[in-house]
Amino acid sequence: MIRLFAAVLAAMLVAAAPGRAQDRPAEPEDYRSGDYRSPVPATLAGARVLTTAEAETIWRDKSGVFIDVLPRAPKPANLPTGTVWRDKPRLDIPGSTWLPDTGYGKLAASTEDYLRQGLAHASNGNEAMLLVIYCQENCWMSWNAAKRVLSYGYRNVAWYPDGTDGWERANLPLANAEPEPHADEAK
Repeated sequence: MIRLFAAVLAAMLVAAAPGRAQDRPAEPEDYRSGDYRSPVPATLAGARVLTTAEAETIWRDKSGVFIDVLPRAPKPANLPTGTVWRDKPRLDIPGSTWLPDTGYGKLAASTEDYLRQGLAHASNGNEAMLLVIYCQENCWMSWNAAKRVLSYGYRNVAWYPDGTDGWERANLPLANAEPEPHADEAK
């Protein structure tokens, strides 16, 4: 009887836990085009969804390429003349390729080219290489980007929905990141 009570109590605690799959939105048919910082689905058709422990194993084994898609803050348009602008530092999973602004619902042709070129460079043109797509927790940018990467023909796509927030909570290392340059920028 005590075991039955304990099992029922454990099931109730799991059901009451925040962030359950039942509390998450269903996968949309298309890309998310607004309210990007909100709960994300628990799944992404065609992709493997990673926990922090799984992402760490891939990172430590160097068995995949990590792609960060967090947007880069734009330079304010109304800065007084002579004002020095410094980008906000991005702490990233070490060794990642940062392809900012590539997770929006709709991409300009130049941004889509930038994403394709960045993926080809990071994967050495190998469409079977494991690509781990992420940004931050509850960020649709990574979900959109992973879905888009699948549409490009990459066959081994993993989505890490906890992103750098989950990585940091696990006390895993972070490193300063610089965006992958666009084709027309000097490295």
